[in-house]
Amino acid sequence: MSTDHAQEFAPRWLDAREGADADARSRGPLAALAPHGSVVADLGCGTGSLGRWAVPRLPGVRRWTLFDRDPELLALAGARVPAPTVETRLLDLARLGPADLAGATLVAGSALLDVLTPREVLPVADAVAAVGCPAWFTLSVAGRVVLTPEEPLDAAVAAAFNAHQRRGERLGPDAVEAAIDAFARRGYRATTFPSPWRLGPDPAEVTRLWLHGWVGAAAEQDPDLPLEGYLARRLEQWGAGRLTAVVHHDDLLLMPPGKRP
Repeated sequence: MSTDHAQEFAPRWLDAREGADADARSRGPLAALAPHGSVVADLGCGTGSLGRWAVPRLPGVRRWTLFDRDPELLALAGARVPAPTVETRLLDLARLGPADLAGATLVAGSALLDVLTPREVLPVADAVAAVGCPAWFTLSVAGRVVLTPEEPLDAAVAAAFNAHQRRGERLGPDAVEAAIDAFARRGYRATTFPSPWRLGPDPAEVTRLWLHGWVGAAAEQDPDLPLEGYLARRLEQWGAGRLTAVVHHDDLLLMPPGKRP
């Protein structure tokens, strides 16, 4: 959630959002995933936050394989996931194939689907379906933000931010629907679970960074928006403990034919 695409994946931002991610992820899929969590392929792993959250909650994890195209993030993640065996794979997901997922009993990803393009979702769906295991994608942006107190500009900022999320053909808020469609054509059944961030004075750092990124992306997308004082007012409200934000996300569970959630 930054105006700079690379900054979205900066360790500072990923570490700042980890607590909000942990609080937001739905526990709903865990029972269905429990029989499938022994060998996990974590796509677009970032610093490994999904592994740190999931390994203690999935019984019987034996191997966690981290996939990312950023070698620095892979190095950080590989040292911080508490699985018995942790492997790292440097890979652009556009080139993901069934051989990369060989032996996986579960494919997972966090804050991943919305940064993919339609062309990148298809090889992921193909590779997962070829292996025949479940897939679990958490924290995809849903395109809805509710700020309290409200301001008249909120809707325009949200719309501009959502348009920014779709730049470069990225799926943005359309990601869950696109993934459901891609996997359905391969026989998978989908269940969605709400996983909203609930931000306020605590945790402070992620709220401040999110505000800067949300408003900055909107301003970049639509320079005509009158945002000169908007961010300053919102930061003042946040600093006074009067601002809360619900940033909606969805978690997605995809089960292959013959397996029940």
